[in-house]
Amino acid sequence: MRIHIATDHAGLEFSTQLQHHLAGEGHEVVDHGPIEYDPLDDYPAFCIRAAQAVVRDQRAGIETLGVVFGGSGNGEQIAANKVEGARAALVWSIATAELAREHNDANVIAIGARQHTIDEAITFIDRFIATPFSGEERHARRIAQLSDFERDGSLLPDPRAAEAGAGAVGGESADAMDPEAG
Repeated sequence: MRIHIATDHAGLEFSTQLQHHLAGEGHEVVDHGPIEYDPLDDYPAFCIRAAQAVVRDQRAGIETLGVVFGGSGNGEQIAANKVEGARAALVWSIATAELAREHNDANVIAIGARQHTIDEAITFIDRFIATPFSGEERHARRIAQLSDFERDGSLLPDPRAAEAGAGAVGGESADAMDPEAG
């Protein structure tokens, strides 16, 4: 499997060690940077390029996933999720690694390098790679809804809007929320 990797300065050591581990497991590793330590680097471009490569490869029929690192993994996940077709999940345990694949068909995971040991991160990544998407209808339906929104902004109708009537906000009528009404 091809694995696209990106990080920032906080995850550079993790990235290097992980690349050796994944190559040893027979994976093709593509590093999207950085290539040297810079405490002032900016992660968005690295992570976005990795996510773009994952989506491009998947659309071409290449078996591929992505891993992005940072201090917490939060910003890296957000950056990866800006790419249409990327489904990046923040992983902090074996269970979240499994669920990211089983339920969300995540194609990228983000891990906080300052939150975990390299051995923990390797365990999460190995589990993520080994876990298939369940294909259950409810999960596929939800992923399709996310893809629809990402593509054209469409959402399913809000059932509360029909119940509350015109002018409703959060399920209550506007008059119910105005203390001087009525």
